[in-house]
Amino acid sequence: MRNPIPDNNATHFGFRDVEPGAKQALVDDVFAKVARRYDLMNDLMSGGLHRLWKDAAVDWLAPRASNSGYRHIDVAGGTGDMAFRIAEAAGKKAEIDILDINANMLREGRARAGRQAHGGQLRFVQGNAEDLPYPDQWFDSYTIAFGLRNVPDIGKALSEAFRVLKTGGRIICLEFSHPSIPMFDKIYEFYSFNAIPVIGTLVAGDGDSYRYLVESIRKFPDQEALMERVGEAGFEQPKYRDLSGGIAAIHSGWRI
Repeated sequence: MRNPIPDNNATHFGFRDVEPGAKQALVDDVFAKVARRYDLMNDLMSGGLHRLWKDAAVDWLAPRASNSGYRHIDVAGGTGDMAFRIAEAAGKKAEIDILDINANMLREGRARAGRQAHGGQLRFVQGNAEDLPYPDQWFDSYTIAFGLRNVPDIGKALSEAFRVLKTGGRIICLEFSHPSIPMFDKIYEFYSFNAIPVIGTLVAGDGDSYRYLVESIRKFPDQEALMERVGEAGFEQPKYRDLSGGIAAIHSGWRI
């Protein structure tokens, strides 16, 4: 059964219906709590597969290495995990902005950037995916990995992505999705709702935040519904690729 994206009068915080204006503060509280263990918990939640999924997303994006520069924005990417991969692929001339609304996540990303080698010129920016602090047609490409489901108004975020991309620019969205293999969805759901909150309690001392993350995955639109919304935002050639039987999916679109 397809999960629609809520209209402008309602949104979800996990399984709770909340007003759009209330969601951001609730999400901020979650990520303030989990920032230090966020990437570790991604390992535990995905069995380490999120690393391969991010590699696949960057491969599909295929950022170009250019002597004249390449501008990319990674939204909701505070810890830098996705941006570091793109920087390495795009080379030293790339200019990559890592935007996140949560200061704790950005703090972790800056610390990580100082501990490892990477290509490109990285800039950490605190900002809102629904109101990007950039002029029109500024970036060559845009990514958002495991962040779109936490945005109060997905339509606004996609429209902003379209606005800041140059003609010929591309959006890549990597997100947990809906398993497409019969019976596998039941196994995955059982693991998610029973194991992940317990792991969150043991590893991060915070089962409630990880219960929200699991619920947010369950409430997020399925692959076809999200592909439709990418097209409604103005992107041409909207497509998606399932990963690991649909546990995650990559969505792509072009500004033409």
